[in-house]
Amino acid sequence: MELHGALNDFKRSQGDPRRFPGERRSTTGLFSGLDDRLVHVAPDGSISDYSYPLSGVAGIERSRFGLELDGETHWFEDGDQRYVEDTAVVETVHEVAGYSCTQYDLAVDHGHTTHFVLDDAATDIDASITACFGFAPEGRASRIGQLWHGDAVEIYHDSERDFVAASTDIDVSGQVPERFEELLEPEPAAFPRSEDDDRYEEARLSPITMVEFELTGSAPKATVATLLTETADRDDALERVRSNAMAHGDRESIVDAGHRQARDRLPDAAPGIDRGFADLRALCLLRSSTGARIAGPEFDPFYRYSGGYGYTWFRDDAEISRFLLDADERTGLGLESWHEASANFYADTQRPDGTWPHRVWPYNGRLAPGWANGRLEADNTADYQADQTASVAAFLATYLRRVDSGDERVHETLTSALEGMDATLADDGLPERVQNAWENMTGRFTHTTATFLEAYAAIARAPVDEDVAAHARAQATRVYEAFDDLWASERECYAMRLDGDDLDDRLDGSTLALASAHNEYDAIAAVDDERLDRLVSHVETTLDGLYRDPEGPIEGLARFEDDPWRLREQAEAKIWTVTTAWGAHAAVELRDLLDSNGHDRATEFDARARALLALVAPGGSLRRPGAYLPEQLFDDGTPDSATPLGWPHAIRLATASALEAADAVESSTVETSGRAASHE
Repeated sequence: MELHGALNDFKRSQGDPRRFPGERRSTTGLFSGLDDRLVHVAPDGSISDYSYPLSGVAGIERSRFGLELDGETHWFEDGDQRYVEDTAVVETVHEVAGYSCTQYDLAVDHGHTTHFVLDDAATDIDASITACFGFAPEGRASRIGQLWHGDAVEIYHDSERDFVAASTDIDVSGQVPERFEELLEPEPAAFPRSEDDDRYEEARLSPITMVEFELTGSAPKATVATLLTETADRDDALERVRSNAMAHGDRESIVDAGHRQARDRLPDAAPGIDRGFADLRALCLLRSSTGARIAGPEFDPFYRYSGGYGYTWFRDDAEISRFLLDADERTGLGLESWHEASANFYADTQRPDGTWPHRVWPYNGRLAPGWANGRLEADNTADYQADQTASVAAFLATYLRRVDSGDERVHETLTSALEGMDATLADDGLPERVQNAWENMTGRFTHTTATFLEAYAAIARAPVDEDVAAHARAQATRVYEAFDDLWASERECYAMRLDGDDLDDRLDGSTLALASAHNEYDAIAAVDDERLDRLVSHVETTLDGLYRDPEGPIEGLARFEDDPWRLREQAEAKIWTVTTAWGAHAAVELRDLLDSNGHDRATEFDARARALLALVAPGGSLRRPGAYLPEQLFDDGTPDSATPLGWPHAIRLATASALEAADAVESSTVETSGRAASHE
């Protein structure tokens, strides 16, 4: 997003009770792109790239489409959208000037095609599409040039060169960006502008190009294609973009291409997981060819209200990796290549001290801007998120145990990660003062401690050298015993953190990680009865205390007690899909732990898991069009922040698979018991 776009949105959104002015939202519309290009299709049909973190090329900053009839352009406004079957093909239906015009969008590799068909139109109608594209090669809005190649346009700055072509003849013109005076006006500037500047060179020194192309055939139709490249062979790129436009000249060809792409990138189905394809599609949209994922599409590139989202965090990514591993093991999704790519990416990006940095660019693994890189800085401060290293270690240990026990590089990475964790574990068995999972405070956190317990226990279970396993087991026991220091007896739950000598006993959704951590620990050493009772009390107290059921269409869990973030005019903490899904998962994990230890309250947590899971399941009240889970929602159901967010989609998938696996076992037991009784 360039400054002109942020300023225009600021002008449009000022005073809106549910919008933060100056953002580039994806809370409406759908995404296409299961490869390295991620293209957003808004309800008005306009397309824009969120591709840079996944591919290293920036592409389309803004666009607009309109239907031209008898010399008058009718710009598309809000259309009806859906995905076509189990693909990433986006269908948008526009009702305009008495006609129904259907738009199909598909991004494959670095190319994108948009197909238009005028439904039920007379064969002799004179209709065309006017398309305006504002590109931002290398993220720039100035010092841009255009080359017009007759039937194609090239927009370039230096290394990035982007191309446009259509399946029918095109007319090309340039558009001059907003002038300084327009940007300072109180009203947002119109896009596209009505006139070019009077200087002849302006049309060729602009990131904005206008193309008009005719709709032809008995059912009037045409396709426009774009291609993003870096240091491209021009002739090859022109051939590719022209071929893309011609090869996708009808609906059938685009849908067929969408099915081929989905078969290549995703399982044919998600057996055993209720409509799991929607979660896998959302996760694949956020995934780079390296295997790393962005947290969500970047909606705040100027860091106006956050620190940005279009990066790979090792916490989010490793948690997603492990949840996918769990779901795959239960249901046979066939995600082995995903697991392997994740393990390799973590090995590639590990620091010499065994830890991982705050966040990186997913397309190349290089350090990205961040605020929690204390271990890279001279002072080695508390600005380090130790839970990220622990989350990666837990995944790698599980990967060795379940997928590839002979991967020597992963063995080396895991051993080094163990050393990195040891370096930040204090003598009392708790991790040192660090930043928390929500990245908004420092202290000695229950969540961080839980990730250490889970990671040490997972390493102890992994097929590693005996001395490594023994050391990990001993460290897990130290951490297990240290949890007593985090118990808030008055509230009968584990505190959010120790802040110096003060126990901050606020309820915190991230502490729900205690359930899975103790489940992992129980595989190497028994969880005692007192700890089981405390876990029951903690999970129950946390779920009850963070649960919100406001007047309106949604309900779910807040992030933590008295959370003030991104409230606008709302008085109470917003509902988060991450914590709601986490609550369901924690209830399942605690159910299993209690059941394996003969505790009489296991069935209660099964019921709680199912109730929470229903809120984030396909069709649940927290889902949005495209079956997306946004990070947060206002009480009236308006989504906010990163959409879709990968983390809750993965938690949902793993939790659903665990519940359905339990149902299958119970059904089999009942059936077997029934046959035995009948035989007798």
